[in-house]
Amino acid sequence: MGRGKDMNAVRKLSIPEIELMSPGHVACQGCGATLAFRYALKALGRKTIVIIPACCWSVIDGPFPHSSAGVPLFHTAFETAASTTSGVKAALEVKGNSDVSALAWAGDGGTMDIGIQALSGAVERGDDIIYVCYDNEAYMNTGIQRSSSTPHGAWTTTTPAKNFKKGPKKNMVEIMLAHKIPYTATANIAFPEDFIAKLQKARAIKGPKFIQILSPCPVGWKFPSHLTIKVAKLAFETCIYPVYEVENSRYTIKRPNTKKPVKLYLEQQGRFRHLTDSTIDEIQENVDREWEILLNRESASHVEAAKA
Repeated sequence: MGRGKDMNAVRKLSIPEIELMSPGHVACQGCGATLAFRYALKALGRKTIVIIPACCWSVIDGPFPHSSAGVPLFHTAFETAASTTSGVKAALEVKGNSDVSALAWAGDGGTMDIGIQALSGAVERGDDIIYVCYDNEAYMNTGIQRSSSTPHGAWTTTTPAKNFKKGPKKNMVEIMLAHKIPYTATANIAFPEDFIAKLQKARAIKGPKFIQILSPCPVGWKFPSHLTIKVAKLAFETCIYPVYEVENSRYTIKRPNTKKPVKLYLEQQGRFRHLTDSTIDEIQENVDREWEILLNRESASHVEAAKA
């Protein structure tokens, strides 16, 4: 027994043991957004207030008066996640609780579409908030409608197979960088250590922070619920969803060991089942081009940092 205790004392964990999210949530089986929220609470701990607009998580948390969050949670209107979070943080500062994190937790629709005006205002003002967009690439809570984060080629209920989504998803990282934000990043639920480290880094930085985490949706993406992590990993390995951070304009990219063809990612999901070989080739060309652009940005940013 004594030896076991000694071994536990020196054991180092890459993910915090603390569990703030409790059973009783009402997420769909295999929900990537639920994993993302669990990791976020592990990263930020109990001194956190979460602001959630209308989205999947406003339902997932549980029916009133019950909550699975484990921390104070404020439900707000679809378009006001960022502005409400700014207000909560200002109130915390007035009360002397500057060590409490104000976390906006919103889907891609409430971030890139309906909520972008409040988010732009908050980051332009330099408000000291953390904003996380859990990106499931459509309005999943209201019936799988297309958002500006829906990727080219995808089926949704408003972009059916014969008229699938045309054009690339909105690049929110670059939009945030145009506001001169001190820290922004992408993450992926398949890599919890990376996401947790980024949130902990964000908490230590003064000013607005934005993190977008890929959160596959088995229902909306049409894949079996046990494949959530596999699909998320393939998004990273094919570079269709790059994982990187930009701190004070300096890019740092997480690279896959081998860059795989996007077809391996697309064929796992029913929302892409209608695509022809020529459309898949087009998607591959776009991914290759955007990956090279991102690598060049990283290289250029490191050159500029060395000069400074």
